[in-house]
Amino acid sequence: MDLAWDWGTAYDLFMSLEVLHEPAKFGLRGAWAAGMRARLPPDAREMLEQAHAFINVPLHWVHALPEPKDGATALWALAQVPPADRLAALTISTCEAAEVVEILQGVTARRAWDEGDREALRAARTCKEGSPSPKVLDAILEWWTRPEEFGERYREALEAYQEVFFAREEKRIRPALQEALAQAKELAGRLELVDLVEELSQGVRLAELPQVAELVLVPSYWITPLIMYGEIDAERLVWLFGARPPDASLVPGDPVPDALLRAVKALSDPTRLRILRYLSEEPLTPSELARRLRLRAPTVTHHLKILRLAGLVQMTLEKDKEKGHYATRSEAVAAACASMQGFLLTAEE
Repeated sequence: MDLAWDWGTAYDLFMSLEVLHEPAKFGLRGAWAAGMRARLPPDAREMLEQAHAFINVPLHWVHALPEPKDGATALWALAQVPPADRLAALTISTCEAAEVVEILQGVTARRAWDEGDREALRAARTCKEGSPSPKVLDAILEWWTRPEEFGERYREALEAYQEVFFAREEKRIRPALQEALAQAKELAGRLELVDLVEELSQGVRLAELPQVAELVLVPSYWITPLIMYGEIDAERLVWLFGARPPDASLVPGDPVPDALLRAVKALSDPTRLRILRYLSEEPLTPSELARRLRLRAPTVTHHLKILRLAGLVQMTLEKDKEKGHYATRSEAVAAACASMQGFLLTAEE
């Protein structure tokens, strides 16, 4: 497998929308995210909320953008696409299942959809992504009956978002992206690929590397500390990794680093402390932890997600999800304690 690199604030243009619409998933305060969305004109806010149901981060489309791959470039490139084709350009990659494309094109041709289309789309999408909710399926099908309207309204909404918020934000995050890219390239020169992925993802270890010809690594300020990957085509995979420094906050001007807040939240719960102690002794699956803690599996999974968000556990991914296991990242726990001490000393000065 070949390793390639890419970067550009256009990735975070879409990633930031993902975070602002699902702040809890990324450890962000919901009130701040809601306040940022409220700054948009009502029509733009409504459009972006609707589109979020089925447009997350169109990695394949952003990867194909010309340099410098910033917000302005993304808006320019989207304007070059005929309005009727923008929905397909953003949501359908070359790896999309043929049956999905056929269903959606049929809906557009008829300018209508029915229960049969919904069931067919649900079945086609379940295999790859899990079963979408009926509400999401309805939104997808409804917009595919009038893609021209979607294309123009979405472009206008994205333009409003760029003007109101992201144009200033990308100036703030650009240096961090460049620094993270340089650091990642340096690490790649001395680490095996599986170790590099674990380091950049802050704890995700792959039992098997993806079977592709090329892996494209991309720094993202807004995704930190999580990861996101998507297919460019059948032979190439793009992988976003966190680029926000540990002493920085996603909320501009906030003096408390995000990493410290996530760590304090994770360590403030007695059950999560017990989980870390068990995982310090040996790697365990969520089911094994549930038995030891005498808790329901969903409860343990919830706690593990918080620990993962804080970067305090290593998560090894297996093809069989039941065999995936976790272990404590002792160095991350030590770093969190040192960060707390450093923050308190700085605050006293």
